[in-house]
Amino acid sequence: MSDNTDSTTEISTRRDTLKFGSTLVTGSVLAGCSDLVGQDDATQRNDGQGSYEACIEPVGCLSLEDVPETYAVYNGGWADMAFALGQRDGFRTAGNMIPGFLFEPFGLDTPTQEELPAMWSEDSWDKESFYELEPDVFLIDPEYLHGVGWDANWDEEDTVEISETVAPFFGNNMRRRREFHDYKLYTLYEGFERLADLFQERERYEAFAAVHNELQSEIRSRLPPESERPQVGLINCGSIPASGQFYPLYANSEGYEMKPFRDLNVQSAFSRDLEEGGQISYERLLEIDPEIILVHWGIGTTGETNQFSASAFHDQYVRPMEEDAVGSQLTAVREDAVYPGQYGEQGPIVNLLQTEMTAQQLYPDAFGSFEPESFPEVPEANRLFDRQRVADIINGAFER
Repeated sequence: MSDNTDSTTEISTRRDTLKFGSTLVTGSVLAGCSDLVGQDDATQRNDGQGSYEACIEPVGCLSLEDVPETYAVYNGGWADMAFALGQRDGFRTAGNMIPGFLFEPFGLDTPTQEELPAMWSEDSWDKESFYELEPDVFLIDPEYLHGVGWDANWDEEDTVEISETVAPFFGNNMRRRREFHDYKLYTLYEGFERLADLFQERERYEAFAAVHNELQSEIRSRLPPESERPQVGLINCGSIPASGQFYPLYANSEGYEMKPFRDLNVQSAFSRDLEEGGQISYERLLEIDPEIILVHWGIGTTGETNQFSASAFHDQYVRPMEEDAVGSQLTAVREDAVYPGQYGEQGPIVNLLQTEMTAQQLYPDAFGSFEPESFPEVPEANRLFDRQRVADIINGAFER
């Protein structure tokens, strides 16, 4: 389906092919989710007639005659996955869009959040926007819409309505495990592989997986011994150092949000219990005294432009710590080791860049120093993966 088609019959026919050939489910209420039990591998079966199947929990399996051409996401990690598979042109919107400057090293031009249609408006899901977007598929976990509990007026019936009258869902809440998420939470590359099945882009997926595996091998070969790794204090970007309010996070939680920390074997200074306890003070932070402090999502602090601003980050987070009588005693403050942490939304493209960034923040002797004033530009000598190779995969200009 193209943007400029004048045929409502064509739109209806295409949507019927994509949607009504599915076994869409939402949680345990509708039949079909059991089809995935025991399936460890992504499903991609062709019947010889052009139809194929793509499966993911909690959706179940979609049976399609045609590859979806347009899609909408809520969490930007799914947009990143689709871009990696060469699907940039079909992008309709994202609710938590990844800042465009994180895609710039790969030649991808993406809109700002302000330029995108909003599915969430005035503290509620905007159902009309789901209809207006009119994508071939929503790359959203259907349980997320009614399970996250943000909109008291949206329930499972609303989710089913959208799936039956607009487009099917295909997604999994992979950023982090939320209270409603009592089914499988995929790793980034598990979900990415299933999306590759949906878009029939197995070769692009495998090319990306090769880059990812090479980066992981390079990192493992350079990591210092465990005894020499610093304790890292990860604080939420909602922390307000000027008021002495900090929200600790456990850096090793499951989900793609914390993937770089797990891949770098980060020693989290804060426990799960401390995270669940909520806000802590300067005094409690000093008792723990992490060697490095990272502000989660901090790389998204961009000031007036769609770029990371080192000065804006320093003014919001670092200077108040330096000027506080207790905060100034923190090892991370004294050692100039308070850094903007990764953006929590990330797919395979941005994850490569942010893993490299985090490695340089935590282990500069092994990976080179992080240079906030020039990020996302990184000196070629300090790059852990080939930007052009990634761009070529996105653009389909790679050896198949």
